[in-house]
Amino acid sequence: MFDAQYFGGVILFLLIALAVSMFRVLREYERGVIFMLGRFYKVKGPGLIIVIPVLQQMVRVDLRTVVMDVPTQDVISRDNVSVQVNAVIYFRVIDPENAIIQVENFLEATSQLSQTTLRSVLGQHELDDMLAEREQLNADVQKILDKQTSAWGIKVANVEIKHVDLNETMVRALAKQAEAERERRAKVIHANGEAEAAEKLAEAAHVLSNQDQAIQLRYLQTLVEIAGDKSSTLVFPVPLDLMDKLRSSS
Repeated sequence: MFDAQYFGGVILFLLIALAVSMFRVLREYERGVIFMLGRFYKVKGPGLIIVIPVLQQMVRVDLRTVVMDVPTQDVISRDNVSVQVNAVIYFRVIDPENAIIQVENFLEATSQLSQTTLRSVLGQHELDDMLAEREQLNADVQKILDKQTSAWGIKVANVEIKHVDLNETMVRALAKQAEAERERRAKVIHANGEAEAAEKLAEAAHVLSNQDQAIQLRYLQTLVEIAGDKSSTLVFPVPLDLMDKLRSSS
């Protein structure tokens, strides 16, 4: 009698535990991939779901956006400059079934693919492009990653290249290059100014040579300017033709 009651109590306890373990609660951002005897059955959630013990197994999948740092990668640019680049990618699972069935570990797979893609894309560009066209490089990497991870049920929303680090030798070389470029621009601006000044002087000389009154006015203006300075004595040459005109006018 005692053994029967004990056995019945054990059975009842097991049944209650089995019934309780059948119920699972999935949050709004979670989905459960259900397998029936090892074969894919369906995707359930969110909320309260039932998983039959022994017959069914559930794998939880988080649908929230994952922010993943891409470790620093050594990249050789197309113009043979060695740089160190790191980035961050934003992605999320949009198909829980493929994320579990098509790849063993979608987080690790996405991380490894991001590293190789970053090296491949940046290696096709020159150093100046890496520094000046970062937005375009971000878009190129994102497009490639999104295409390759779509079979895993993953959507890559954004890629951001954080740092492009150069060694000390390259930093000094770029500083010299920038200084040389500034000097070149200064010389070009100075040369353009000299050319414009020479052009204006040539125009002024042409006007003075064709109009006698203009050169007379210029002489008189110069005399007025010098007359204000009483600290020096000036001998100002006067053209003979100007003297003749002054005599004739008088």
